[in-house]
Amino acid sequence: MTLMPNEILLVISFLLIYGSVVFFYRFFGRNGLIAFNVLATLIANIEVLLLIRAFGIEMTLGNILFGSTFLITDILSENHSRKDANRAVVISTVCSIIFVALSQTWLLYAPSENDLANEAFRTIFSYTPRTICASLAVYLLSQLTDVWLYHKWWDWCRKHFKDERKGLWIRNNGSTLISQLLNTLLYTFLAFYGTYSISTLTSIFLSSYAIFFVTSLLDTPFVYWCRRIHDKYNID
Repeated sequence: MTLMPNEILLVISFLLIYGSVVFFYRFFGRNGLIAFNVLATLIANIEVLLLIRAFGIEMTLGNILFGSTFLITDILSENHSRKDANRAVVISTVCSIIFVALSQTWLLYAPSENDLANEAFRTIFSYTPRTICASLAVYLLSQLTDVWLYHKWWDWCRKHFKDERKGLWIRNNGSTLISQLLNTLLYTFLAFYGTYSISTLTSIFLSSYAIFFVTSLLDTPFVYWCRRIHDKYNID
């Protein structure tokens, strides 16, 4: 079986994931975004365990999926309210805590002699307290920071442009690029320090932020697209 190049898979993943955010918003409104935010957060925390090489650098998966959660909070902030954006973050955090707790109970069962998945489950879901705390704490901190920065940049745009609808690309990128830097730095070293070498950690940090940097810039058209959908269809 011939494997598709990682670079092509990443591009496809980006289009599929970010396109799905728009789809969920168009047909399910703000509640759809919250639902997708929960889904993205849960899957990204599993996907991040996979290490690949693409575009000449080593990286963990989950970066694009996790990056979509910042797109979601920006859409909620722009089209609805700061309260809605923070609510999405809190709900996703609570769901993550419940998922972690449930996944730990799976490992307490004695497997059947015919079981085929137990060892794989133990490999994937044998979280260490350090990884759990790092993941949940960094997610909550970086996402709340993103929402806070978005509205700080919005205050600046109102004063500078005298029009609250202008400067969307500034508040979108200004908030996401900074909060993603905080997220990448904290998570990489809190979760993986001592597990990988410093050179690998540095590679993971640089590659992760490079992906976040690119996806943050590329998500701006999706924010504009969702604002247009909100205006046209009066999305609730």
